Amino acid sequence: MAKRLIPALNRVLVEKIVPPSKTTAGILLPEKSSKLNSGKVVAVGPGLRDKSGNTIPVAVKEGDTVLLPEYGGTEVKLGEKEYHLYRDEDILGTLHD
Repeated sequence: MAKRLIPALNRVLVEKIVPPSKTTAGILLPEKSSKLNSGKVVAVGPGLRDKSGNTIPVAVKEGDTVLLPEYGGTEVKLGEKEYHLYRDEDILGTLHD
């Protein structure tokens, strides 16, 4: 079983962030209360090549928190963890504090 996945070309490996289902006081939150589809970038491919052979780098880097589309991506399971592979252009943006 593989322990590490390095994405090819302009692919980005993302671990989705699961919003908490309870508050710190123990109140259960409805499923749709915090419906922000985000994830943390775990690994990034080297990027695409243009017609002249130059590498076009991926727009995000490892550790970035990104906004993901509602649908899409390829589900990948490594060990017990679940990840998703997205193309660089499918990622909607990065989230900052």
